[in-house]
Amino acid sequence: MRVPMNHLSIAALATLLLHIFPLALSFTPPHRGACRLFLDTADTSEWESLLPSGMFYGVTCNPTLLERANEPCTVANLHKLASKALLYTDEFMCQSWGSTADELYQTGMAISDYDRERVVIKVPVTATGAEAASKLTKAGVRICFTACYDKKQALIAASSGVEYIAPYLGRMTDNGKDGYDECRKMQSIVDGLGSGTRILVASLRDADTITQLAQEGLDTFTFNPDVARQLFDEPLTDNAAEEFEEAAARGGMPVSRMKCSFVTEAVPIATKPLLSQSSG
Repeated sequence: MRVPMNHLSIAALATLLLHIFPLALSFTPPHRGACRLFLDTADTSEWESLLPSGMFYGVTCNPTLLERANEPCTVANLHKLASKALLYTDEFMCQSWGSTADELYQTGMAISDYDRERVVIKVPVTATGAEAASKLTKAGVRICFTACYDKKQALIAASSGVEYIAPYLGRMTDNGKDGYDECRKMQSIVDGLGSGTRILVASLRDADTITQLAQEGLDTFTFNPDVARQLFDEPLTDNAAEEFEEAAARGGMPVSRMKCSFVTEAVPIATKPLLSQSSG
């Protein structure tokens, strides 16, 4: 016997699923546009702190970041990390390893096997890396060339047809180059060639550089948690938010005393104890 589903029972089911699987699917905001921001860390405590903001398209990491976070650089552990990152985001980007093109290919295939649509494999933009990237791309693996230090390497990425190339802006500057200008010229190169390769600017040390590059037309960035928090660092906004809360407290009801009609009215009585236990 089929039981008809009315709006009340559908709402109840949706509420129940949200309590049981609160972050089961990532969500891309409809007005994000071309912007893609990535959080550059393998520290999962930072993921838990920053990814719920909803501003990040994905997470990036590499063997160095794994080591800093005391995370094993193994395929099995990267699959575990991917499962966590993809609860909050659309992409998990991690680096392959190996001394030959075949080793890079085999490792990349094993890592991306977790989810070929949402796991992106990073390989160094070297001759060996390009060979591995070509094989991985033919196998349906998404690729980011990494460790980019010169605008000419954008030609390699565009002609190889990879999805991303990651120039290290800060490190280029540390080594006597104009990292900012190199990134601008890389964007001009891929635009001029009509390539869909994204310039994923990495090694960013401050939020101001991101905003300046965004004004130049670059739209894809990865940065560490400290830089992420700089984006929210505005005392005038904090003061205004505090004033709003104080006004609300003077003229309204505390949030703790509010009753959500959707939950209390839509959820069948039999499910309320389950929801109460899961939220407590």
